[in-house]
Amino acid sequence: MSGERTVLTIDTATETVVTGVVRLTASGEASTLAERTVHDHRRHAEILTTLIREVLDEAGLAGADLNAVVVGAGPGPFTGLRVGLATAAAYGDALGIPVHGVCSLDAIAVVAADRTALVVTDARRREVYWARYRDGQRTAGSDVAPPATLADALADQPVDAVVGPPAFTEPIAAGRAEEIGATHPTPAALASVAFDAISAGVAPPPLEPLYLRRPDAVELKDQRRKSLLPVTDGA
Repeated sequence: MSGERTVLTIDTATETVVTGVVRLTASGEASTLAERTVHDHRRHAEILTTLIREVLDEAGLAGADLNAVVVGAGPGPFTGLRVGLATAAAYGDALGIPVHGVCSLDAIAVVAADRTALVVTDARRREVYWARYRDGQRTAGSDVAPPATLADALADQPVDAVVGPPAFTEPIAAGRAEEIGATHPTPAALASVAFDAISAGVAPPPLEPLYLRRPDAVELKDQRRKSLLPVTDGA
């Protein structure tokens, strides 16, 4: 049907690897033709290509049938994001179709699109990635902070719902907001967030990962370098 777009979606910003094939209508309605979600953050690189092949097969489509690729750009861990973005870029380049990067938190926020919401995901090191939304539009973030900091902020800037892993939503909401246990974006939500950009038909900007902080390997390397520096006396 004229105006429809068939989109491959990928997200590796959380511990769950997400991929799917989504049909977008001219009005922006998203229907998922096939999807895979695997909770295994240690095997992003090993399983992502296989999952993509599976969803295309299930949808009865080939790469040539796709109109665009949408990939979650984070925020998330360095290694996971690198795998997802590199894979999306490779598919787009091979098929000659645009690749749209979207904030993964924006896609998770779709479950509370009609409310004032705080969305969080696990940033490790006892911190969370977060963003605040009103009626589906991001009003603050994305950023990274300890859950206690966000809990304190709710007293001054209350929200209707806290969306994310229950281990984080419970202490942050603390009975002051509804908890919604959405831990990763869905393929349909990823495609929906990118709808305006896809329908505009213009070339998307280069993919930019939202790391929000340096990778662990770099910090450990810096710490090791500091430990090797000579100790000197001085004021």
